Amino acid sequence: MAQAAEQWEEEPQGQKSEAPPARGEELNPSQRVALRLSESGGMKAQDYVRAEKLTRESGGSLWRMALKLGLVSERDLAQAFVEELGLERVTAEEYPTVPVLEDALLSLRFIKEVHILPIHVERDSGELLLATSDPTDSFSLDAVAAATGLVVVPRVGLQSEIDAAIERLFGEGRSAMGEIVEGLGGSEDEEDIEHLKDMASEAPVIRLVNLVVQRAVESRASDIHVEPFEGRLKIRYRIDGVLREVEAPPSHSAAAVISRIKIMAKLNIAERRLPQDGRIAVRVQGKELDLRVSTVPTLFGESVVIRLLDKQSVQFDFSALGFDGRPLERMKKILDMPHGIILVTGPTGSGKSTTLYTALHRLNTPDRKIITVEDPVEYQLEGVNQIQVKPQINLTFANALRAIVRQDPDVIMVGEMRDLETAQIAVRSALTGHLVLSTLHTNDAPGGVARLLDMGVDGYLINSTINGILGQRLVRRLCDHCREPYTPRPELVQEMGLGRYYPPGEEHLLYHPKGCEACAGTGYFGRLCLTEVLLMSEEVRRMVMSHANAAEIRRAAITEGMDTMYQDGLRKAALGMTTIEEVLRVAEED
Repeated sequence: MAQAAEQWEEEPQGQKSEAPPARGEELNPSQRVALRLSESGGMKAQDYVRAEKLTRESGGSLWRMALKLGLVSERDLAQAFVEELGLERVTAEEYPTVPVLEDALLSLRFIKEVHILPIHVERDSGELLLATSDPTDSFSLDAVAAATGLVVVPRVGLQSEIDAAIERLFGEGRSAMGEIVEGLGGSEDEEDIEHLKDMASEAPVIRLVNLVVQRAVESRASDIHVEPFEGRLKIRYRIDGVLREVEAPPSHSAAAVISRIKIMAKLNIAERRLPQDGRIAVRVQGKELDLRVSTVPTLFGESVVIRLLDKQSVQFDFSALGFDGRPLERMKKILDMPHGIILVTGPTGSGKSTTLYTALHRLNTPDRKIITVEDPVEYQLEGVNQIQVKPQINLTFANALRAIVRQDPDVIMVGEMRDLETAQIAVRSALTGHLVLSTLHTNDAPGGVARLLDMGVDGYLINSTINGILGQRLVRRLCDHCREPYTPRPELVQEMGLGRYYPPGEEHLLYHPKGCEACAGTGYFGRLCLTEVLLMSEEVRRMVMSHANAAEIRRAAITEGMDTMYQDGLRKAALGMTTIEEVLRVAEED
């Protein structure tokens, strides 16, 4: 075996990994797949070492061990098999509706254990097309060939899809969650704290919570809602901003499930009368996730919301967030100013924090010192000094800001301007030559000015410090694989003024969501921003001094060339990025 390949095998666990084996060296199929995953960022070298070591100790398939440990995602692994080994991928539609082989040839226990499924037999050529989650597992493939007398042609399938197909063909209608909850005990009224701790530490409950989180990651969910109701426990995932109910365990398991989550988040499971907040660091399907846990007492128990933050998948790039055209030009213009305040406005869940992180990523150069005050710190940025607010020890936004100014920063980011004291210190920081970024909870960009005036900030200070205000909302992005074009009615085009968003002579087309495997049948994949950027012109400053309301400032800004969120949404709908329905869901007509 080549020396570079040996580095993957013999590296001591816990140490920093060496460079992965180089292309052109003599590597076995598993090492080639590992190298492909390393190049694409789907798996770390030390994770491969860990999986290989455990496989040598316990036997079985290397890549099934990696999947079991959550070191790599199913889709990343399947893509690596396809690209590196030159195999074809099995789509969800290709799985058979009836078994293709006699039961006596392959035992159900065997195909379940090694996650394989025959999908087609070519009688003329004597070939068996076999869906497998690990085509490098030569033992399983050889066993199938020996048992059937056919030439096995492996196809790459997702382990979850293979298991689901096996359940449909040979199962008794029980889902994975159904099998787990069979082992759960408990009653609907659990008062004994020690008993709750014991239940929350049992294998079925641990597997159940892990399954809920794993399915949320597979579904690209941003939040998990665990909600107890009378006689029922409801679990919902927020996917692309929309809540979707999923399979949930029975109500009698609610206390054990919620206690398990609280134990993982290091919360007090005996305290069920007050809200609590915590966090969990986990690794699911090769992704390092930071889970933010929030509990509140409700009529039928504690409601739990888990925010999933994927540290690796977030893109700090304005174009990836949906910024383009004039709003992007205006945003870059105010970021290039040496001092002043930049505000990002919008309701909860509109992507304000991600936009601020993207702005910091753009400003983060070796010649700038950047300090942030956040509650909580959502993403860790290299080269940025980040402070976590801790009200219990009186480390508030205002107190942290006072200390920050003495740290000689160039850029300051304040997670949110919640009160007059914080706003006043931010204003003073901007007046003394700092660039300050922060957020406000208002409906649009002009509303940010009115909000500062309502908080008690003097108009002349607003005019002296505010460079610009960004208002934003999030809409679902149409799936590129299945979106369908259609010609809107001329009345709609005229009423909404859509014609101005198409080149002269070009057909007016909008798009419908259809649904495919890539988007899980929803027609949408991901989200993008609708934005408006208010620049502090002389006319706007004059209106601030006269304490004009938000509507008057908005009209003046539009006259001076500000594209509103509604207009930005119509333009993106005309480009096929989203739908008119999504735009109308989040933005008001001008």
